[in-house]
Amino acid sequence: MSLGLYIHWPFCLSLCPYCDFNAHTRDKINNNRWKRALLTDISYWSTKTKGREITSIYFGGGTPSLMNAETVFVLLQTIMKLWKTSPYLEISMEANPTSIEMEKFQLLRDAGINRISIGILALRDNALEFLGRKHDQKQGLEAISLAAKVFPTFSFDLIYSRPEQTIKDWSLELTEALKIGSKHVSLYQLTIEKGTPFYSSFKKGSFQIPNEKKAAKQFEITQEICEAHNVPAYEISNHAKTGAICVHNLNYWNGGDYIGVGPGAHGRLTTEEGSIIATEQIPLPENWINEVEKNGHAIRKYKRLNPKIRREELIMLGLRLSDGIKRDLFYSVAGVKLEEFINPHRLNHLKKGGFLILDQNGLRTPPQGRLRLNAVLAALLA
Repeated sequence: MSLGLYIHWPFCLSLCPYCDFNAHTRDKINNNRWKRALLTDISYWSTKTKGREITSIYFGGGTPSLMNAETVFVLLQTIMKLWKTSPYLEISMEANPTSIEMEKFQLLRDAGINRISIGILALRDNALEFLGRKHDQKQGLEAISLAAKVFPTFSFDLIYSRPEQTIKDWSLELTEALKIGSKHVSLYQLTIEKGTPFYSSFKKGSFQIPNEKKAAKQFEITQEICEAHNVPAYEISNHAKTGAICVHNLNYWNGGDYIGVGPGAHGRLTTEEGSIIATEQIPLPENWINEVEKNGHAIRKYKRLNPKIRREELIMLGLRLSDGIKRDLFYSVAGVKLEEFINPHRLNHLKKGGFLILDQNGLRTPPQGRLRLNAVLAALLA
């Protein structure tokens, strides 16, 4: 079974108003102390997964490209010593298109990063300002150009369904983005999450986002344009040319095992007996690092998942994929066949409505179902 390794770097230069990730700003960061703590955490998890092979490593955040390149190198070298690693090992890192980070691209490549994911978010300066970004369109394009020269593969993110963004506006912006030449793009609709500055502003009426009908149309246009540029969706928000799918994220959606290292990181691990363990680490950076230094780890949750909850999780994740849930994969992870778990009456109702397809390959959503995925999942798993 595939085993991914996620490493969370919780620090950013500034916090974006839409973001609800475990991200923090600090005036000073003791890089040596953090390197030691991450190494300790990595070593701890290696003892829990002896004999396993790592197929992907993903540095997320926060803004992990702010890490010292020397720290990245040491972490990767340690991982190679503690685990077997795939000969096709994908090592990804998230980055922002700021001058500070772009200056480190070659150093990060030399440290071992072979895939970079750049948070461009928009190709319009007014949108970037609204989203609280520290770069402009020019810097974004420069970062993409540099990434193409430095890394074997790269991806970038865009956010749409922004205030006052028309379908025509988005169509033009997306078309411009796809002409850049990346083999992978992540395209997200703007969502307003509780606890973020945007949530308060939105509630006060400071701005509006497209209604459900307009957002659905933008989603449909997104799929059409990406298909026309040979960058089809393989997941509801991720598009890639053949051979450019993100291995690490695909492992999540297929229900594979992964280790979560760092503050607030989550994990899923299969025991020798076949049980699934859900793990979660302490989220606040200061509390996390103190606990690691004291006890060798900072776990706040290490819990066996109820089989029913795990099977529901597999369906919620798997139906995000264009290929859906493969029968053999579901059985190998869930321990039961799809038909033995899913309520047949709910399934038939959704099939008749054109929202789900069940055939010899497995269960998946046609375009109409992906457009209403949350409603489909609610009806299927109610």
